[in-house]
Amino acid sequence: MVFVLICANHFNSIFEYYIRQLRRIFLSRGKRPKWMIDIAIERMNILFERAEMEFITHPERSDRYVELARRLSTKYNTKIPEKWSRRYCRNCGKFLYYGHNSSVRLVDEKVNIFCGECGHVMRIPYSKEKKNKRRARYESIQKRNDE
Repeated sequence: MVFVLICANHFNSIFEYYIRQLRRIFLSRGKRPKWMIDIAIERMNILFERAEMEFITHPERSDRYVELARRLSTKYNTKIPEKWSRRYCRNCGKFLYYGHNSSVRLVDEKVNIFCGECGHVMRIPYSKEKKNKRRARYESIQKRNDE
């Protein structure tokens, strides 16, 4: 009680003191509560969906949505959902709309995504998928041979 009174004298009101304490708890560095992270991921999904809808008419607006989503992922220390992680250029930050400002090629065992804005190439290996497919085929052949 004495501590609250001493601190309350420092601030204009007790209410302001409690608000500052809550800010210190929730907005400090470090791990965020699960509910905050869930809201951030939901908002990132919404921003990327809006970016996809707005690209044809307002490409600069979709780039802004990508920028906001990337800031959210940085602030809440979360990954951008896997569905959307390949839909923006990591070099220039532009939203990639396949067939308009980007192209996708399969080269060797990689997916190459070319950014039409800056020329950056994202190379994503898919050897794990091939390995799993081979393993599944091998196991199905083994089952047939056992029967």
